[in-house]
Amino acid sequence: VRLVESGGGLVQPGGSLRLSCAASGFTFSSVTIYWHRQAPGKNREWVSTITGDGSGEYYSDSVKGRFAVSRDNAKNTAYLEMTSLKAEDTALYSCYAVVSGNHYRGPGTQVTVSS
Repeated sequence: VRLVESGGGLVQPGGSLRLSCAASGFTFSSVTIYWHRQAPGKNREWVSTITGDGSGEYYSDSVKGRFAVSRDNAKNTAYLEMTSLKAEDTALYSCYAVVSGNHYRGPGTQVTVSS
């Protein structure tokens, strides 16, 4: 099982980014994907969840209305579209999955929101 995030970078406040989580080693469409983030000196925070078939999407209050989660099961990839970015969105973003009872997390991709 492997999860690899990409798409992070430096963006100005109000800007947008799309993160990707490329998965391999399991039946992607059967697994719920979670997005988390961790800012320096802070605990990891749940951001969003998308169910295996994409029918269920959930967001933390801090990103609701600004972020959109999606997935392309044909490409074994999940996405996190982030808009109206704020300085407080600066963090290491990672995707997470539970596969056959085991927990997996990618190394993360850094998002920095700064002018």
